[in-house]
Amino acid sequence: MPTVLESLNAALHRAFAADGRVLLLGEDVLDPYGGAFKVTRGLSTAFPGRVLTTPISEAGIVGVAAGMALRGFRPVVEIMFGDFVTLIADQIINHAAKFRWMYNDQVRVPLIIRAPMGGRRGYGPTHSQTLEKLFLGVPGLRVVSPTHLGDPGHLLERIILETQDPVLFVENKLLYLLPVKDGLDDVELQTIGAQKVKDWESKQSLGPCPLYRLTVKGAPAPTLTLAAYGYMAELARQAMLKLAYEFEIFTELILPTDLTAFDLPLTTSRLLTIEEGTLTLGWGAEIITRAVEGLGARLKIAQRVAARDLPVPASGPLEALVLPGVDDIVQAARAAVEELR
Repeated sequence: MPTVLESLNAALHRAFAADGRVLLLGEDVLDPYGGAFKVTRGLSTAFPGRVLTTPISEAGIVGVAAGMALRGFRPVVEIMFGDFVTLIADQIINHAAKFRWMYNDQVRVPLIIRAPMGGRRGYGPTHSQTLEKLFLGVPGLRVVSPTHLGDPGHLLERIILETQDPVLFVENKLLYLLPVKDGLDDVELQTIGAQKVKDWESKQSLGPCPLYRLTVKGAPAPTLTLAAYGYMAELARQAMLKLAYEFEIFTELILPTDLTAFDLPLTTSRLLTIEEGTLTLGWGAEIITRAVEGLGARLKIAQRVAARDLPVPASGPLEALVLPGVDDIVQAARAAVEELR
């Protein structure tokens, strides 16, 4: 079974082979180094001239790539650490995401920005953040986050070859070494269906971004819905099993890969959102708001699990206190269920 890193790397190779317009830009992406996390390893050897190593200027990289996209290429940008997406905000928000609308739908910007996010590796406060929430709600930009459940490489390949608009593709660092589809002996994995939410102009579809539902095998009907994405999907899966086997609390776990599709199909009246980003004004807040607007009084309780509103420490024990873990999910789930018993 390939790891997520191997799956993404293979997807890049397939996309390059399938379409000569696909290019890669980033810092230290040439062989033998192959990028900070080795996702681009082998590309510059297999496709010389189409992998461009760049100066250390994230704004410059994305600006050049946006221009290439306007000229008919399909550029993939690697941001070495996701923390540096703050440096590309102007190029995305004020330029790439707006061009299609500004020019009356006469141009396309098929730009893919890959960004390794997340902590738990002791990299400290400027290399451990989860910042995709800063870009949720930007018109014209889609934010996609794979998990190790399903096929993350296939998702990346489809986006590179099919999308016509900018995409921020968030890769949690701890996902890289997890086997794809690992740990499914104890849960049922169901693909609810492709998120066929049209883009902001309602003219083109991004293509299928899977939405997964997990339940414990052989368990009674769930009484609580967990919603998570990225690496938190694995921690939520571990929490599901602990809740079932130790506390007889049975849950469903909803896992979107398209973070800009906020309406999730809940089958219970209780909702717990789980994310690695900071709590305030996060993804979970929007998910819960949409659920309240859609379900009204049928939604009995809704809570969030997220990182504390603090920088991420370099110290391992302190990092564990700031970032949410399995026990935090279990504690919040028990509170949500027991409050209504």
